[in-house]
Amino acid sequence: MSQRAKFRTFVKRVEAQVASGDYEAASAAFKDAEPIIDSMVNRNLIHKNKAARHKSRLNQKIRLLAPQS
Repeated sequence: MSQRAKFRTFVKRVEAQVASGDYEAASAAFKDAEPIIDSMVNRNLIHKNKAARHKSRLNQKIRLLAPQS
């Protein structure tokens, strides 16, 4: 249960940074969350497709914040 709570916390941190519109902070939060999501798969707490879906959706939100050049 505590591992799932940790997973949710890290995902929420990324989403909070995305909501604030800070690209750098969101990218840093995503880099912190990625190994946590992967460890959930290795411990068989979530399915690998669910982990991939979460990472993909978070990364997509962050890419939309990227400064346009």
